[in-house]
Amino acid sequence: MFAKLRNKLTGTQWIAVGFFLIILCGTFLLMLPAASRASGGTDFLSALFTATSATCVTGLVVVDTYQHWSLFGQLVIITMIQIGGLGFVTLGVTIMMMMGKKIGLADRGLLKDSVNTLEIGGIVRLTKLIVKGTLLVEGIGAVLYSIRFIPEFGVVRGIYYSIFHSISAFCNAGFDLMGCYERFSSLVRYADDWLINLTTVSLILIGGLGFVVWHDVCQKKWNFKKYSLHSKMVFTALIVLVAVPTLLFWLLERDGVLAGLNGSGQFLGSLFAAVTPRTAGFNTTDVEGLSDAGKLLTLALMLIGGNPGSTAGGVKTTTIMVLLLYIAAMIRHSDGVNIYGRRLEDRIIEKAAIVFTLTMTLALTASFVICAVDGLPLTDVFLETFSAVDTVGMTSGITRELSTVSRIIIILLMYCGRIGSLSFAMAFTDKRQKASLRQPMERINIG
Repeated sequence: MFAKLRNKLTGTQWIAVGFFLIILCGTFLLMLPAASRASGGTDFLSALFTATSATCVTGLVVVDTYQHWSLFGQLVIITMIQIGGLGFVTLGVTIMMMMGKKIGLADRGLLKDSVNTLEIGGIVRLTKLIVKGTLLVEGIGAVLYSIRFIPEFGVVRGIYYSIFHSISAFCNAGFDLMGCYERFSSLVRYADDWLINLTTVSLILIGGLGFVVWHDVCQKKWNFKKYSLHSKMVFTALIVLVAVPTLLFWLLERDGVLAGLNGSGQFLGSLFAAVTPRTAGFNTTDVEGLSDAGKLLTLALMLIGGNPGSTAGGVKTTTIMVLLLYIAAMIRHSDGVNIYGRRLEDRIIEKAAIVFTLTMTLALTASFVICAVDGLPLTDVFLETFSAVDTVGMTSGITRELSTVSRIIIILLMYCGRIGSLSFAMAFTDKRQKASLRQPMERINIG
């Protein structure tokens, strides 16, 4: 029966179903009385919201992670974050390899779809690199965090906090345990702490870099000229999307949410504000206190997100780059879209346009419904919906105020954002139908 079901479902459908089942399992575990500090357990919707946010590495929460969930509940959450960040297919194949089982062609194809790579060749080696690299980076992050957390919380609790936040940051999840000081405070306490800020930023960027880029760096070291076109575009976007927003946030907020910090604190606050909207979800400054321009910049960074085949969400950096390059080519009347001495195929441009349009449509439609149902401020609703569909986790604080209908909408957005808006649509229409006849062509006016 399992074999028949496997043959009937496409790779995209398997991924969609797999994440759905993980969310359901996590929901029921979080509903257990042992998962919460209060007696009686947690209601279904709150558990479902948390399980979806953790599995989809988003970070939006309706209850404080530290104050509501017990140690068992927190361990369930961090496990779902790790599964969601790496992908259940990657972890499943890793377990199969550890058991000495052969990885068949069907498994390799599913793995290819899961990590979003272009070729099926070498996919098993890439999986080993992903797992080893993840453990190494998260381990280094935990060691760095422990320098601050062990003196602050004690040895056992400090190590636990270090591991939890390292996994959460690397997987771009945004869950934290700083509710021990103040509910929903995230990392505001460490706004001017160089160690916490730089460790978190580094984990976010490395996790959002993309596993294919990891492979390129390991193979070709720091010889940029030998990198694939994909890696070159990723590193170009990385430099621009860290440097420019950092400067803009400082210019916009130095007399606002950054006013209470010294010079180095303002730099760290600006850097963190530039990096974390690209699907990480932590914050060291008050998101609600951002200026309108600061919130708009945050929305733009949320939409862009990280890189394909990474722990990050959003429409992805390469999608935005392809669209901008296409617009520039059209304005210049160029023959095709060219970058770094290579020409992009038309199908890539079409896919980029579809991904961007679907994501925007989901966010705007959800915003309209939530505004109509709950009557909340438009800017705050935009932050919430874009945060959900781009799996960011940043909020102005309205998550806890949402009605049941609005929470369900946010849950669906987080799910769609994790598997991808295009992948979600294709999960229902992934059977290609070749038309026997093509309709006659006719021109229309555009623009």
